[in-house]
Amino acid sequence: MQALILAGGEGTRLRPLTLTVAKPVVQILDRPHLVHMCDWLKRFGVTDVVLSCGHMAEGIRKIAGEGPSLGVKLQYVEEPEPRGTGGAIKEAESLLEDRFLVLNGDILADLDLAPLLEHHEASGAAATIGLIPVEDPSAFGVVVTAEDGSVEAFIEKPKREDAPTNLVNAGVYVIEKRVLEGITPEQNVSIEREVFPALTGNGLHALEVSGYWLDIGTPERYLQAHWDLLDGTLGGGSSLEGGAGGVTLGFETKVDGDVLGPAWLDDEVEIEEGATVGPNAVLGAGCIVASGAEISESVLLAGVYVGAGAKITGTVIAANAKIGEGATIGPDVVIGEGAAVPAGETLEPGARVAPEMS
Repeated sequence: MQALILAGGEGTRLRPLTLTVAKPVVQILDRPHLVHMCDWLKRFGVTDVVLSCGHMAEGIRKIAGEGPSLGVKLQYVEEPEPRGTGGAIKEAESLLEDRFLVLNGDILADLDLAPLLEHHEASGAAATIGLIPVEDPSAFGVVVTAEDGSVEAFIEKPKREDAPTNLVNAGVYVIEKRVLEGITPEQNVSIEREVFPALTGNGLHALEVSGYWLDIGTPERYLQAHWDLLDGTLGGGSSLEGGAGGVTLGFETKVDGDVLGPAWLDDEVEIEEGATVGPNAVLGAGCIVASGAEISESVLLAGVYVGAGAKITGTVIAANAKIGEGATIGPDVVIGEGAAVPAGETLEPGARVAPEMS
């Protein structure tokens, strides 16, 4: 089975984290996002992954390579310019098999794809959309289907009380290659807003899929992805020595302070006496947390230094940033790679600190 991952976006909602690291390979716990996706897809027989990328494509190649370490064959298609999701799929046409999966590169998922693939095969559909239920469909476009799974209508952002269903597009599709015949080369077109509506009543199906699903495209949800891995809501990859909700320590990690689970500390992390880390904390390799500092509900990537007495909550800090003594940060703060926050500084909720570009 083959899968095409749409990863051409710039990750604007995750900036400044994604100003220096492409969204498909942002670190989630102990591995790049793309690795989590490949681990999931392999369980459903996917051996060939095509990655459609544009923004920072070379950076993705450098981290992901050609695929052997991921357990799949990995091929790249680079969009010369953004052409929408439909245009991105068309750009990859020469590499695609007659039937393939398409996945939105923003999602972290552990969905059961077997029923989706089986329904697509049995129905003879041109394309089949995976659907997931949401509590409030008013922020999404809902998909209305008949009893046989054929799509009857798309309703964009209905009022909650008026929505005929709470099933929305999960960003997971099974597509027959013939669908691309209606897209011309270099056309800017959305598969969701233009191609699929045009197929309504003409071979477009949809089916609810079960399992874990999260769009990681915002800082809040990027953090949530980590907490779901730490507490066992999402499994299938990262091993927690302390079990779900426990504390995992990497090699040569030195802890003289307190670490409260759930927490995950990578190799060579140092927690000085009097510092408190957790609950809900992820520290990348080589992070140093000085005496009296407090970190909770936060993800610090590799090489971050946190000065004495600093207080950090609900924050994403990119690699090699330096937090000065006594700084107060968060929640909903994102600090870019290599940035420096001065001693005693207060970063209010929603603050964004640009990376230090060398």
